[in-house]
Amino acid sequence: QVQLVESGGGLVQGGGSLRLSCAASGRTFSINDMGWYRQAPGKQRDLVATISKSGRTNYADSVKGRFTISRDNAKNIVYLQMNSLKPEDTAVYYCNAKMYLSTDYWGQGTQVTVSS
Repeated sequence: QVQLVESGGGLVQGGGSLRLSCAASGRTFSINDMGWYRQAPGKQRDLVATISKSGRTNYADSVKGRFTISRDNAKNIVYLQMNSLKPEDTAVYYCNAKMYLSTDYWGQGTQVTVSS
């Protein structure tokens, strides 16, 4: 089992920055990809960014050039640096961990609100 705890969400003005953190515990050795997803009210949960254990990254087109995902394997933490935030980025952000056998684990979510 893996537990994921997100932190760093909050209220920020448009154009501002936030850094989200996700701390993993439990069977962290079995984690392959990690990532961030977001869900706005009434919307589906969408991919924001993913990062493999070796550091390969993937980003949604809507955040390319603004967000950066990184990973500290020794500390079992994944980060999402969010710059140039827009009101459209407002959502609950969820940390995800995909195990090598394809089982997914999710954090509880952290609210990000970007004002205009």
